[in-house]
Amino acid sequence: MTLIRTVGPAAEPVTLAEAKAHLRLDHDSEDDLVAGLIRAAREDMERSAGLALIEQHWRLALDDWPHEGCVTIPLHPVREVLSVTAYGSEGDASVIAPSGYQTDTASRPARVHFNGPPGALRAMNGIEIDFVAGFGEAATDVPDLLRRAIVLLVAHWYEFRASFGPGDQPVSYPAGYERMIAPFRRRRL
Repeated sequence: MTLIRTVGPAAEPVTLAEAKAHLRLDHDSEDDLVAGLIRAAREDMERSAGLALIEQHWRLALDDWPHEGCVTIPLHPVREVLSVTAYGSEGDASVIAPSGYQTDTASRPARVHFNGPPGALRAMNGIEIDFVAGFGEAATDVPDLLRRAIVLLVAHWYEFRASFGPGDQPVSYPAGYERMIAPFRRRRL
C-alpha cells in the first residue's frame, strides 16, 4: 500500500499573521522562517496523526486485491473517493464504476468495499484509489484545537531554532502538544 499526494493543500491551517501575533513579532524580517515553520508543523502533525488538515488530493496504490474486498484508507478525514482504477496484467487501465464499490467516509479509517474483483491485476500497483482528504478548503475548517497545537509547535521551534542544527530538528515538542492532538490521532490495537 502506497500513499501519494497528487495535489497539496492550497493554504495552511494557520496564517502567517496568526503565528506572528502569537510570537509577538512586529517585523517582517523573519516571515520566511515563520512560514516555513508553519508548513513544517502542519506536515509533522499530519504525518504523526494520520491527518490531512486542509483539502488535499491523494492516491492510494495497492498491489493485491483487498482481503474480503474491503480497503481501509489510512488518512483522515476522507471527504470523497474520486475514482478507482484497476490495471490488468497487461497494464490496461479500467475505471471501476461507482456502482462497483461502496464508500464509508464517516468511519475512521474510511473504507472502500468492492462488490467483486475486476479480474487479473498487474503484479504491482494494480489498484489505484484517488480521493480527497481534509477538513475543508479553508483554515477555519480545521478544528481549533489542531490550529492552536500548530501555533504552539511553531512558537516552540522558533524559540529553540538556534540551540540545535537543522539536521537535529525537530528536537522536541512543547508541553501539552501531544495532549492537544491526542483526540485526533489514529488508534492502533
